[in-house]
Amino acid sequence: MFINELFDAYKTAKNYVQDKQIAHDLGLSSARISEMRKGKRYVSDSEAVILAEVAGYDIKEVLIRIAADQAKDAKAQNAWGELLEKLKGQQIHNVSLSILGLLALDTPTIQCVLSILC
Repeated sequence: MFINELFDAYKTAKNYVQDKQIAHDLGLSSARISEMRKGKRYVSDSEAVILAEVAGYDIKEVLIRIAADQAKDAKAQNAWGELLEKLKGQQIHNVSLSILGLLALDTPTIQCVLSILC
């Protein structure tokens, strides 16, 4: 899961050694971080932005990768992955987050947007 990579990058950037330090920064319990690492809970968009900024990750890429992790079926996960690759390939860095939020609504929407981009 991508969130584990993001947590680890955040810890490295802050020179942290424990997840409880991340939890403190985000105002969460250590148990919540553990649940996120296991995929039982998900990081919020605002938490993802904080983690991405400190870790030096592109915020848009982080939000797409987290959405892919949260997708419940393989087709949706693949669509998110294809969208990310398409955006990277075309060097589209100014796609608004509101459009990406709309894409998360349902799989047909994702497929429609992918067909337009392709």
